[in-house]
Amino acid sequence: MIVARIINPKSKLATARGFNSETCSQSLGQLLDLEKADEDELYNALDWLLEKQDKIEKHLALKHLESGTLVLYDVTSTYLEGNGCELGKYGDNRDKKKGKIQIVFGLLCSAKGCPIAVEVFEGNTSDGATLSGQIEKVRKGWGIENVVWVSDRGIFTNSKIKELVKPLEGLDYITGLTKPQIRKLAEVEVIQLGLFEQVNLVEFESEDYPDERLIACRNPFIAQKNQLQREALLEAVEKELDLIVQATQREKRALKGQDKIALRVGKILHQFKVNKYYNLEITEEGFSYQRKLELIAQETALDGVYVLRTSLESTLMDASTTVKAYKSLSQVEEAFRCYKSIDLKVRPIYHYKGDRVKAHIFLCMLAYYVEWHLKQSLAPLLFEDEEIDDGSLNVIKANRSESAQSKERKKRNQENLPVHSFRTLLEDLGTICLNTVECTIREGSYRFSKITRPTQLQQKALDLLGVSLICTQ
Repeated sequence: MIVARIINPKSKLATARGFNSETCSQSLGQLLDLEKADEDELYNALDWLLEKQDKIEKHLALKHLESGTLVLYDVTSTYLEGNGCELGKYGDNRDKKKGKIQIVFGLLCSAKGCPIAVEVFEGNTSDGATLSGQIEKVRKGWGIENVVWVSDRGIFTNSKIKELVKPLEGLDYITGLTKPQIRKLAEVEVIQLGLFEQVNLVEFESEDYPDERLIACRNPFIAQKNQLQREALLEAVEKELDLIVQATQREKRALKGQDKIALRVGKILHQFKVNKYYNLEITEEGFSYQRKLELIAQETALDGVYVLRTSLESTLMDASTTVKAYKSLSQVEEAFRCYKSIDLKVRPIYHYKGDRVKAHIFLCMLAYYVEWHLKQSLAPLLFEDEEIDDGSLNVIKANRSESAQSKERKKRNQENLPVHSFRTLLEDLGTICLNTVECTIREGSYRFSKITRPTQLQQKALDLLGVSLICTQ
């Protein structure tokens, strides 16, 4: 099922039918002797897999984690079909699917983004509420007490740091501050925003965060993007507000009445969610508005600014390395994209038993584990950067290597072989066929298997994976 999830993710019924020699589109069933397997056997295998989850995750942890290492942890959600699963609850729906119950699951990865463990929670579980069990799993379950935990600001809140993290010796953390927290620091001038005119990274301390280092960064690309988006949004709102002003001033059937005008204005501001940017004056006869220029200027000054907090001393990890460690969370986000997109297609989830849902999510994690290693091995044939410079001082934007830029520009690698995405390379490899040949000669009938000869690209991929085909002559 792990291999099938990577090759062609389908329901358990469709996967079972894909193993059958009469309905298959690949040779997986024949090679693994699964041609007679039905969906019930796959469900039984899921149940077995869930029983072994703790043991498997501990094995992966001991293989990929060590004392003092970074541990990446993030949380997402995905919706369920139907209403029968006891884990399904209405919650903060990241998928924007109204009326759908959901589950929440947290993924724990190594510093390089290799998945180690996953845990499923009820759909109304907050991100921070998932943290304590993960810390206990790493420290007590796996016996790794000295780690640096990297999570986003929604997980490592002030209360969680105080209650769960600081009492534990050997547990350090890197996380971010929320926008209100950053704004408060700027108001009391702890953050000197003027310094960003010369540098994009500033380290400082604050009495509000004792025994912590604070590192402020400014991304000018994000700052410009935010400013353009805000201005475009305000212009769109003011276009609608001007129509209301005109409606109050027209000669015939003018819009009058404070309540009626306020209702129209409120509808616009609620739709665009920009109420905080305007001073409004609504009377029985008319309506006017003004931008809160001081507030807009304050937010503009903070555009592109984010602040990290860490318990690590600078002698253990300098500022730029800390920023890069936090940015490595993007690898967990990449895993979530693989979960939900064309790669693994974790959805739709039709399981109605909570344990089956947990097993399904764990199965997808193992599939991503295999895919992650495949991508590492096949990097020369993919649009992947094979020469990532860990020593680069640029904490604002990752610089792709010359080889990666060349592959992106020419669509070919240094061996002049076409470069693929992971999915299209799998499709190319999928054209290798296992043929069953029957022939009759004087001595009788013979039947044997023959694999088609791989192309130059396919052979290169097989070599990178260390796979040797038989019966290719």
